[in-house]
Amino acid sequence: METSKFGILDDGTEVDLYVLKNAKGSTAKIITYGATLTELWVPDRSGKLGDVVLGFDNLKGYVGKHPWFGATVGRVANRIAKGKFTLDGKEYSLEINDPPNNLHSGSKDLSRVVWHAERVPEHNAAGVRFTCDSPEGDEGFPGRVHVTVLYRLTDANELQLEYSAKTDKVTPVNLTNHSYFNLSASKDILSEVLLLNAEKYTPVDATLIPTGELAPVKGTPLDFTHPTAIGAHIAEMKGDPGGYDHNFVLNSEAGKLKMAARVFDSSSGREMEVWTTEPGVQFYSGNFLDGTITGKRGLVYGKHSGFCLETQHFPDAINQPSFPTVILRPPEVYSSRTIYKFSVR
Repeated sequence: METSKFGILDDGTEVDLYVLKNAKGSTAKIITYGATLTELWVPDRSGKLGDVVLGFDNLKGYVGKHPWFGATVGRVANRIAKGKFTLDGKEYSLEINDPPNNLHSGSKDLSRVVWHAERVPEHNAAGVRFTCDSPEGDEGFPGRVHVTVLYRLTDANELQLEYSAKTDKVTPVNLTNHSYFNLSASKDILSEVLLLNAEKYTPVDATLIPTGELAPVKGTPLDFTHPTAIGAHIAEMKGDPGGYDHNFVLNSEAGKLKMAARVFDSSSGREMEVWTTEPGVQFYSGNFLDGTITGKRGLVYGKHSGFCLETQHFPDAINQPSFPTVILRPPEVYSSRTIYKFSVR
């Protein structure tokens, strides 16, 4: 592991960079600002390393407005309808940062704070643990929450993420990582082949809030139960800007580690499997990327430059009793695992 200074915020706070390397030459880079994954270098079929996540070369990019590139998102990932929820008889109001709803907890969520980091001794892996204390009332949520995210890069080319959270008052918690992947490390992601271990999804209204229904994917453009190119049916996804931005209901029992998705890029030979203990995964095809953001090494991020597979509880679960609960009550401990497994073929 290596550490260095990544930049300094306007208030003088230093942001550090942690570099994890494994025996196969793969490298993960994470900064303390937002516990954000900034780079992930993995080999293609010829052994050449490529950076498979979108992001920025410097801190200025991450401090500016961007779509949560690589960030640890919380306290509650995804959308909350109209920015309101009621808990134990009390109504709470949140920022409306995705009108008319709240998205990813607001514009000053956990991705916009500096986390504490410490090295974690690992066998056949390199690890770093990030911790953050979210105070009472943070972004409108009740309770003080202590959050931990452990990043571990193994010699088996797995990037493992382990989340935990404790609270002193009942509150919703739903953490995820918001990395945008591109396995080709260059062109758009439409030719990359996706398999989702999900026979159902949560349909949404015009504002992308789930209706409460769990609908079958069969016979729809959302059917990725067999390996299918991301772009194969994307034109059938109507609306503005089109494309995928949907929560898929994973087939296996929540809480048990299972494969949620597999993505293969034929040009590079890279394959990524996503394993998780979460009940759902939000598949987003980079619909709102429009060429206005210039990222690492001068790359311009146009539409479909990257995809997200955000392992999570379902959107708006705090307002939908039929969904798996996101409510954390003391002394319970929130716990979640996600693994990104890389290989070639």
